[in-house]
Amino acid sequence: MSKRDFYDVLGVARGAAESDLKAAYRKLALKYHPDRNPGDKDAEEKFKEAAEAYAVLADADKRARYDRFGHAGVGGAAGGPGGVDPTIFADFQDIFGGLGDIFGFGDALGGGRRRSGPQRGSDLRYDMEIDFLQSARGADIAIQIPRQETCDPCMGSGAAPGTTATTCPQCRGAGQLRYQQGFFTMARTCGQCRGAGKVIQKPCKACAGQGTVTQQRKLTVKVPAGIATGQRMRLTGEGEAGSQGGPSGDLYVVIHVREHEFLRRNGNDLICEIPVAMTTLALGGELDVAGIDAGELLRIPEGTQPGSTLKIKGKGMPDIGGNRVRGDLLVTVRGTVPKKLSKEQRALLEQLAATLAPENHSPVRTSDESESESIFSKLFR
Repeated sequence: MSKRDFYDVLGVARGAAESDLKAAYRKLALKYHPDRNPGDKDAEEKFKEAAEAYAVLADADKRARYDRFGHAGVGGAAGGPGGVDPTIFADFQDIFGGLGDIFGFGDALGGGRRRSGPQRGSDLRYDMEIDFLQSARGADIAIQIPRQETCDPCMGSGAAPGTTATTCPQCRGAGQLRYQQGFFTMARTCGQCRGAGKVIQKPCKACAGQGTVTQQRKLTVKVPAGIATGQRMRLTGEGEAGSQGGPSGDLYVVIHVREHEFLRRNGNDLICEIPVAMTTLALGGELDVAGIDAGELLRIPEGTQPGSTLKIKGKGMPDIGGNRVRGDLLVTVRGTVPKKLSKEQRALLEQLAATLAPENHSPVRTSDESESESIFSKLFR
């Protein structure tokens, strides 16, 4: 019987990309795999046919010859038992990904990592809330986290002290059981040792044979000055303990900064608002502003208008990367007007209002004492 066109076998166009070929083959291989169709000769033949087609079309040189000369151009190129190139199965792990274990061939055909070797521990995440000034100045903060650590009595082996794990009698230490399926060799994870290659006859009582135990780990985290919400720090080796002598995972500390009642952050600049007496705005002066550092001196020029923003250079947030100087402290001034005036104060202010240029004052009203507030609120806003 003549062979079907390889493109028709995979159900793709002749100009299909490599990713399309792989996706098509994966779909067919999963559908017709012998483990899913035990005893079905038709499914087995279709599985072989798909493997042969992919073996040719996935190879650039073979595909070029096939496109030019058809099956004659690759005669013998896809040889091997049943006419299938055995090297095609070296690609199973790439094609099937994490689905290899569905059929038990993930380790055998894909060259996957065996479970018997050292395994790295899992990474951990810790969400840390700090106050605004801690983020600005930096801080050393003590935390406590539960994590899996190596069991001390058995030193992580899982076997009771004084005993050792023995070679699995079923797989003889391989961690896998191999068998012949048609034209290729399959393998399954050993059910007795679960792929470890060894069995523990007498488990450690402290860890129940797991090799790790849950412990409360106390750490001091050095929070750098200038850190912001959402940024994270990596503490290498402070995650879960590894197994079989593998390295520990890492701990990621994610920062959440509480808002400040007075200061707001914009990049590395700090922003705030302060009330300033109308006389200080008019005459000028100096005020202490509570920034990151206590008592930042703000110089207010004469005639400063309410709503103006003044800058104290270099008194903002530190740069966490250390690449430049600190940001600035930006202060917006809000004019304040006294709600009540004595007779003497009112008289003095009315004299002042009378001497100001027309654009700087409004008509003076004396019929109601509360009107004096509106006069000066107009003057100094």
